[in-house]
Amino acid sequence: MFPLYGRRAGSWSRLLVVSSVLLTSSLCAEEPNLDFLTRLRQEGLRHSKVMETFGELTDRIGPRLTGSPAMRQANEWTRDQFAAWGLANARLEPWGPFGDGWTVESAAVRMTVPDVAQLYAIPRPWTPGTGGPVRGPVAWAVIKTKEDIEKFRGKLTGKIVLFGDLPENRAGPKNAQLTDQDLDDLFHYQIPSDRDDARGEARKRLELAAALREFWVQEKPLAVILPSRGTDGTIFVQASGQAYLADKHDPVTTLSMSVEHYSRLKRLVDRKQAVELELTVATTFHPDGLTQHNTLAEIPGTDPELKDEVVMLGAHLDSWVGATGATDNAAGSAVVLEAMRILKAAGIQPRRTIRAALWSGEEQGLLGSRAYVEQHFATRADPSDTEELKLPKFLWRDEHRAVTLKPEQAKISAYYNLDNGAGKVRGIYAQENLAAAAIFENWIVPLKDLGVTTVTRRNTGSTDHIPFDSAGIPGFQFIQDDLDYMTRTHHSNMDTPEHVKREDLMQASVVMAWFVYNSAMRDDLLPRKPLVQPAPAGTK
Repeated sequence: MFPLYGRRAGSWSRLLVVSSVLLTSSLCAEEPNLDFLTRLRQEGLRHSKVMETFGELTDRIGPRLTGSPAMRQANEWTRDQFAAWGLANARLEPWGPFGDGWTVESAAVRMTVPDVAQLYAIPRPWTPGTGGPVRGPVAWAVIKTKEDIEKFRGKLTGKIVLFGDLPENRAGPKNAQLTDQDLDDLFHYQIPSDRDDARGEARKRLELAAALREFWVQEKPLAVILPSRGTDGTIFVQASGQAYLADKHDPVTTLSMSVEHYSRLKRLVDRKQAVELELTVATTFHPDGLTQHNTLAEIPGTDPELKDEVVMLGAHLDSWVGATGATDNAAGSAVVLEAMRILKAAGIQPRRTIRAALWSGEEQGLLGSRAYVEQHFATRADPSDTEELKLPKFLWRDEHRAVTLKPEQAKISAYYNLDNGAGKVRGIYAQENLAAAAIFENWIVPLKDLGVTTVTRRNTGSTDHIPFDSAGIPGFQFIQDDLDYMTRTHHSNMDTPEHVKREDLMQASVVMAWFVYNSAMRDDLLPRKPLVQPAPAGTK
C-alpha cells in the first residue's frame, strides 16, 4: 500500500472518509414513501385480517405434513384466498418427486404393570401403526454408534424398547424478547468458521439410522419409544433423515414420549421392576404424494420497463404433526398472506411484479423452495465427491457444484422470508450483502417505533431464503423475538395458537410489506453478492 505522510496523509484520509460517506449516501438516497407506509400501517394495524387467516391454517386445517391431505387442503385454501383478495395468477406449482404422505389416525399408550397409567406419546411421522393393540414388557437400550448394536442383538425381540438416555433439561426462558444488548451483539459480524462439523455429524447420523433400520427389521421389537427433550409435558417430535422415502420409513412403530413419563418408566427398569405397556397406534400412508405443490400469487408490475422483474416474499406452509404448526410456520404464512392483502388494499401500483410463495417440503430440507429455484432461476450440478452425494441435498456445498443460471435469475430483485417463529420483527439479516444492508438501514428508520432497529451483516440459515442465496439472488430472513420458540413450540405438541401474539403478527405483516414495497418501487434491482462458484480445477 502507499505510505501516507504529514498533511497529504490527512487530506487523503479525509478524502477516503468523504468518498465513503458519498457512496453510502448514494445507496440510501431513496426517500421512503411515508404516505404509502401510513396507508400500510392503517390497513395492517387497524383493519388486520391476519388472525383470521392464521386461524384457518391452524384451528381448521391443522397440522400440514408435506404429502398429507391437510397439506393439499392448505395449498388449495391459500390459493383461493389469494384469488379472493384480487391477486393475479393465484396457482399451485408442482414439484417432485417427493415420497409418501402420512397421517396419524390415533395413538394411545398406557402402562399396565406395575401400575395402570395413561402415558403421553406421539407417533413419529412416517412410522407404521401397530395393527391393533399390542402389549409387552419394557426393555431399555441406548445405541449411539453402529458398534453398540451388537450389545443388544437378540435381547429386544417382542419388547417395547425405551430407546435413549434421559435428555438434559433444555427448558429455557419463556416469552424471551431480544434486548438492546442482544441486538447490539447481533449487529456485530462474526467471521465464519472453516470447520465442517455439521456435514460430518450428519453423515454419522445417516449411517447410524440406516444401521438401526436394518437392526429393527431383524430384531422385531413391538415398538420403540424415544424420550422427548422437552419438559412440562412438551413433546418434540419429527422424522429423522429422509423418512418420507419408502425405503427409509421407520420399520417399527416409533413414538416420542414426554420426558416425565419416559423417566418414570426408565427408573422402574433401573430398579429391575417388571414393566409392561399397551400401545394402539393407527397411521395411514399416502403413496400418491410424489407430486407436491407450492402456492403462488402476484400483484403485477405496472412499469413498462420493470414489470417483468420480480420481488418475492415467502414462508413455508408445511409443518410437523405434534400440534397445529402455529409458530412453525402458520405464523409466517399468515404474515405473507396479510402482507399481500394490505399491499393490495393500500392501492399499490408496483413498478415490479410482487410474487408471494408458500412452500411445502421445508421441514424435509427446503425441498419446495429449492425445487422452485431450480425450475426458475438456477441449477447446480451434483457434487463429484461420492461421500457428499450420500448426504441430503441441502447439505451439499455450493463451492463443489457448478452453477447454470436461467434467464429469470437476472429478473428477480430479492426474496424475503419469515420463519423464525411468531415473534415481532426486530430487523433483518443482510446475509453479508453490505450494499443491501446500507439500503435497509434507510428503510427501517420509519419502522423504529414498531421495534425494528437492527440490520446485521451476518448470515442465517436453515430456511427458505437459502436456495435463493445459493442462486446468486439477494435472499433475506427477518430477525424476530424468540419468545418460547426454541424452548417450547418448535416441532412440538405445544406449537399452538396460544403461543402466538396477535400484535406481533400484525407488526410483522406491515414490516414485510414495507420491505417488499420498497424493493418493487426502487429504480434498480437490489445489489448482489458475488455468486459462489466452484474453484478452478487444480486449485485448493
